[in-house]
Amino acid sequence: MSLRQPSSTMRRVLLRCAIACALASPALAAAQDAAALRARHDTLRSSLASSPFQRPLLLESSEAADELKGEVYAVVAHPFAAASAALQGGEQWCELLTLHLNVKRCTVSGKAPAETLGLVMGSKFDAAGDDAYRVDFACRVALASRDYLRVQLDAPSGPMNTRDYRLMLEATALDGTRSFIHLSYAYAYGTTAKLATQAYLSTLGRSKVGFSVVDRGKDGEPVRVKGVRGVAERNTMRYFLAIEAHLAALALPPAERRDKRLRDWFDATERYPQLREMTRDEYLAMKAGVSR
Repeated sequence: MSLRQPSSTMRRVLLRCAIACALASPALAAAQDAAALRARHDTLRSSLASSPFQRPLLLESSEAADELKGEVYAVVAHPFAAASAALQGGEQWCELLTLHLNVKRCTVSGKAPAETLGLVMGSKFDAAGDDAYRVDFACRVALASRDYLRVQLDAPSGPMNTRDYRLMLEATALDGTRSFIHLSYAYAYGTTAKLATQAYLSTLGRSKVGFSVVDRGKDGEPVRVKGVRGVAERNTMRYFLAIEAHLAALALPPAERRDKRLRDWFDATERYPQLREMTRDEYLAMKAGVSR
C-alpha cells in the first residue's frame, strides 16, 4: 500500500503551521508566566499591604543542605514597558550590579543572546580590587513580551568552591504605572566556603543579621535571622535596591544617571541598619575608581 505525498499546497500549509507554532510557543510561555506572576501578586496582596518594610515589598530566604536562596517580591512605581526596556541586555545589568559595594568591575563580552558579564568582586574597602575574584555570568533574556520579562544570570562556579550562582528577575505589568517584580538570588557552596563563612560569622560578621524575624526577645523586640540566611537576605536586598536605583535614574539625561544611581542606592541601603557598612563619602570615593 502506498502513501500519497502531500501536495505542494499542503506542504506550504504545513510549513506555515510549523512556523506559527514555533513563533507562538514563546508568546504562550510568556502569557502563562505573566498570569502566574500576577496570580502570585494576588496571593501576596495582603502581605504586601502590611509589609514590615512599610512599602509593598517582601523578602524571603531559605537554606538547604548546600544551597542558599533569597527572594524579593515587590511592587515598583515604574511602567512595565520602561522597566522591561531598562532591564534587558548586559550593559544595563553591569550598570546596576556595580552599585553593590562588593562589585569592583563589570565587563560585557559576546552579543545577545549569548552575553557574558565578568564581575570582579572584592572586599568593601578595596577600591582597586587587589584582593578580588572574578565570576563570569551568562546573561540572557529568557522571555520577553509586552507584559512579561524574565532575565537570568548564571555562573557555574565562584570563589572558595561556591557554584551554581543564579540571579533571576521576572516582572509583569500591574497597570499603566506599576510593575510587579520577583527577584531570586541563589548559590550552592561546598566545605571550603562553609568553613570560611563560619569563620567570618564568628568574627567580623558575628553581629550581622538579616531581615526575617525568627523570634521575639523577652522585651518583645524582634530577633532577626543570622548566619548564612542573613548573608543571603542582605545581598538579595542590595541587588533589589540596585534595580530600583537603576530604574529611578532613567528620567535623567544619560550623563547624569550614574551619579544618581550611586547616591540613590546608598541612601536606600541607609534605611536598613542591616546594610550599613560605610559612610556615603567612603562609598562614593570607592565607586569613583570602579570601571564600567
